[in-house]
Amino acid sequence: MNQRATFSMDERPKGIQRIRNLPDAALGALWDSIIIDEDMKRRLLSQAVLNFTMRGKVPRTVIPLHGVIMLTGVPGTGKTSLARGLAHRVATSFPGGRFRLLEVEPHSLASAAHGKTQRAVTDLFAQSIAEAAAAGPIVVLLDEVETLAADRAKLSLEANPIDVHRATDAVLVQLDALAEEHSNLLFIATSNFPQAIDDAFLSRCDLILEAPLPGSAACVSIVKDCLAGLAKVYPAIGRLVEAPGIEECGAACVGLDGRAIRKMVANALAIDPETAMNPERVTIAALLAAARAAHKARVKETRR
Repeated sequence: MNQRATFSMDERPKGIQRIRNLPDAALGALWDSIIIDEDMKRRLLSQAVLNFTMRGKVPRTVIPLHGVIMLTGVPGTGKTSLARGLAHRVATSFPGGRFRLLEVEPHSLASAAHGKTQRAVTDLFAQSIAEAAAAGPIVVLLDEVETLAADRAKLSLEANPIDVHRATDAVLVQLDALAEEHSNLLFIATSNFPQAIDDAFLSRCDLILEAPLPGSAACVSIVKDCLAGLAKVYPAIGRLVEAPGIEECGAACVGLDGRAIRKMVANALAIDPETAMNPERVTIAALLAAARAAHKARVKETRR
């Protein structure tokens, strides 16, 4: 009997949005597409690898690892893509290992009915995730983790706070239990609002890293990467990758996140109907205008 087949991809338990076998080349491409300091990528990968090499050997009384990595940062900095890509890179670090990635959908666990959220959280961790970990090494993505581990000290007395308290309590209890029982399990959590996460959850994280907004050099790299990708479909666009003015475009993007920069390039392709019909007409001037417009729009948004 194949013990890995604890549940099929067509019979996902409540709270599990997606299950992927690893390695997965598409997730590797995601990892490569996030342009951040390589030291940060190495630190993430090293911590993730250590989770699978050391936790089963060293007592938690010596090193109290919980198998949790936390990625924070403003929206658009690539946290979720980094997390998925990291799962792939971990799997490739252990040739022959049969890893899986489980992606949790936290919003599906919430319920207005008293006690149901707590039960759903407990079932997810104590049954679904535990059973998957028993079948082989897994990485679990907890996107928007503040939904599951809300800061109990900041909760108001409205909207059934007792149930939210208990749901957070359940997450903490289950993290402790899973850390004791399953050394082949790694959680990667992401949040746009780390200030909304319970301190007890943060204290259980083995590593907390902030995904920063790209600096000038990274902005240029993102623009060039985007243009190079477009050149595979529209070859003439490739001429812009090393064109004079590309550095100025990158400088105009400082303050934007990576997602906004790539959307900016799309805006440049839509600078006028003629370019939209034939994207190979796009120019450095159009890119620069779109970059400045995107930057101004983002500044206005932050002032509201």
